[in-house]
Amino acid sequence: MSLVTPVKTQPPVEVPTLGVDDLRQLMRTVNETTQRLQQTHESLQLEVGRLQGELVEANAQLRRSRSLAALGEMAAGIAHEIRNPLASIGLYAQMLVEDLADKPETAQLAGKIGVAVDRIDTIVRDVLRFARDTSVQPRRVSVAGLVEQALESCRATLAETEVSVETDQAAGEALRVDVDPTLMAQAIANVICNAAEAMSEAPDGTRTVHVRVERSIRRLPSGERCDRIVIGVDDSGPGIAPEVLERMFNPFFTTRPTGTGLGLAIVHRIVEAHDGHVVVSNRDEGGATVELCLPPISARSTP
Repeated sequence: MSLVTPVKTQPPVEVPTLGVDDLRQLMRTVNETTQRLQQTHESLQLEVGRLQGELVEANAQLRRSRSLAALGEMAAGIAHEIRNPLASIGLYAQMLVEDLADKPETAQLAGKIGVAVDRIDTIVRDVLRFARDTSVQPRRVSVAGLVEQALESCRATLAETEVSVETDQAAGEALRVDVDPTLMAQAIANVICNAAEAMSEAPDGTRTVHVRVERSIRRLPSGERCDRIVIGVDDSGPGIAPEVLERMFNPFFTTRPTGTGLGLAIVHRIVEAHDGHVVVSNRDEGGATVELCLPPISARSTP
């Protein structure tokens, strides 16, 4: 005789009936969730695009730094090879001028040779200045002092081009950096003079250079974002064409009939020797801006 345990049955589960209002609420929830997902997807796409752009720019800056270093070594070798025969040509030209004292017209031609030699020698000196190993002797100085020293070097150019200068004196006094004062003042002066000369070629209008100083977070060529002391030179000129923007730091590149095209290349070498970097862009309100981004004192060894 077997014993059968009776199975207890569960009462039926009542499924709630969804009304019209419930369905509407459910649809609203689904639509809102879909919209949020779409917005998140679009935001992620924009962020990915921005990061890809930053990566491309960072890689371009690294390539530019390596190219400048290689060009510097090559240029130094060429300059040294040119300088010795150039000195001989200059000496012979001077001797010709003296020997042809009784023949003014011929002596004048010989004098033109001497002038050309002097011009080539100036180019060679610029090449060697660009190519030399930039030895930095840092001192703790105010940024305002650097700007003042740079402006003093630019007085003649600013007067000739009729460009006025505005500075952030108070901000510059408050910020200090560990740099080689002579080299960094030269870099700032090169940027200011370049801006003044660019505006002199533009149609008549207000010609103003604004030298600003700030401390802010900037992206390094490596892509990392770090605290930086920024010395910015803003001008009211015509801006920089895209094809020029890509090449303006290349040695010997210039859009002007005179000059060696080494001024901004030297700026790049000096700033890079201080563990900094240079950023160039066009401003929305017109004109161009060049920013020298330097490490703050806390990021460098104490002198």
